[in-house]
Amino acid sequence: MEAFDYVIVGAGSAGSVLASRLSEDPGTTVALLEAGPRDWHPFIHIPAGFIKTFKNRRINWCYDMEPSEGTAGRRVFAPRGKTLGGSSSINGHIYNRGQRMDFDNWAQRGNRGWGYADVLPYFRRMERRLGGDDTFRGRDGAMEVSDIPWRHPLCDAFIEGAVQHGIPRNPDYNGTTQEGVNYAQRTIGNGRRVSAATAFLKPAMKRPNLRVITHAHATGLILEGKRALGVRYAMGGRGGPAREVRARREVILSGGTYNSPQLLQLSGIGPASLIGDLGIPVVHELAGVGENLRDHYAPRFTARVKNIATINERARGWRLGLEVADWVFRRKGILGLSPTLVYCFWRSDPGIADCDMQMTFTPASYKEGVQGQLEDEPGMTVAPWQQRPESVGWVRARSADPFAAPIIQPNYLAEAEDQRVLLAGMRLARKLIHSAPLAPYLAYEAYPGADVQTDDEFLAVARERGTTTFHPAGTCRMGPASDPAAVVDDQLSVHGMEGLRVIDASIMPMMISANLNASALMIGEKGADLLRGRPAPDAAVLPR
Repeated sequence: MEAFDYVIVGAGSAGSVLASRLSEDPGTTVALLEAGPRDWHPFIHIPAGFIKTFKNRRINWCYDMEPSEGTAGRRVFAPRGKTLGGSSSINGHIYNRGQRMDFDNWAQRGNRGWGYADVLPYFRRMERRLGGDDTFRGRDGAMEVSDIPWRHPLCDAFIEGAVQHGIPRNPDYNGTTQEGVNYAQRTIGNGRRVSAATAFLKPAMKRPNLRVITHAHATGLILEGKRALGVRYAMGGRGGPAREVRARREVILSGGTYNSPQLLQLSGIGPASLIGDLGIPVVHELAGVGENLRDHYAPRFTARVKNIATINERARGWRLGLEVADWVFRRKGILGLSPTLVYCFWRSDPGIADCDMQMTFTPASYKEGVQGQLEDEPGMTVAPWQQRPESVGWVRARSADPFAAPIIQPNYLAEAEDQRVLLAGMRLARKLIHSAPLAPYLAYEAYPGADVQTDDEFLAVARERGTTTFHPAGTCRMGPASDPAAVVDDQLSVHGMEGLRVIDASIMPMMISANLNASALMIGEKGADLLRGRPAPDAAVLPR
């Protein structure tokens, strides 16, 4: 049986950063378990290849959510990365940190050291960014954050329409303020995806004190009383040889919002009633494990386009051949793009201090009910969503079988406030589609169409065609011991356990106003300092 100082489960965004930072100390040994394969698949590294990884079960868990009233009884597809880099190897490349108030809210809930001024040094440490204010942006980190060099008249017209509506241009939504509209920032460098694996893990894998074990499906924690001693795993998944790895210091779960709580529950840590119903001995009752699931939920408006070519046509026939050549020889063209090109952040009500809805735009459209497959006709898409949903769901082990997919129920649109904000976003999306700058290119609104006018009709559209934006968080919520729903403390240690931490997006106590990858990387950076006992960097001095 092998033994290491630290055993990390999951080589996703946070896990890759952890493995890199912990192994910087040559006197420390680290094992990193990943259920999926190496990130050799070529479509991982071609930015537009996300379409081909969307339902590839070799590198994607391909989960399905449970039906609910908020989805009109539909199951919503829930992709998650299953390879080195995790979801950072299959995501939409967007780099978006969130707002100052998001993290200050975490600190106000009793999580010391997690306010915005505390976490900003970690964001700066990990990124390599050209442009922006040095107060907010990092220059020497491993994660390259670039601007989109490609421009399209539809994107420019959408931005101008937003400006005419009163939404300001914002040169850096990861800077002083998020509010405004501009082209998106993304984790793409020289036309290739920059994942947590390529930025952090690959350089660290040259170190002799780091061992990365792929195809290692974690099946349970090795526990002695209430202390974690290691991890059981199956090589190659179901039917593979059972193995164990021991941790001399700590076990760290970095499996993500769906898999980390499932592994805790399978190991007897979580709600006693659930664990008992699964026929698993209860080792440590912790009611919050798997609860507090939050996710962003978005309907998508599509429109037919005239007088100009969109990405739809450029991804077909001989034009696609030209695009492939452009990417191969120059790392340019549509194959080097993220799926979303423009980001817009605004308020559902003028009296709201911090923008509570966001909207994305791209000069492309996707087939009805088929995420990731472009339409044949020219099209453009606007997707609005609420930034800080109040509706909460859960993740629960389906059975004692560690190879069975977890039960995922996000309870989209269960709260009236979520419905109100989404309705405001949908109405704004329609206004921007029909703005004067886009008028020369707008043939007609294809979906939901001009017949949809009332609040009830808009909500029906959201329920019938809305989908995840792939930002699940919160199922191992961080909070003080006085919080009955908290799973980890502000050191990310599991309450009531020894030698066990959770370090990934599942620890977020509340949803942030952003895509999650940037903050998952930050959590890995800060988590590594907590494990190593290193003092936190000085809090950032922020302008008022």
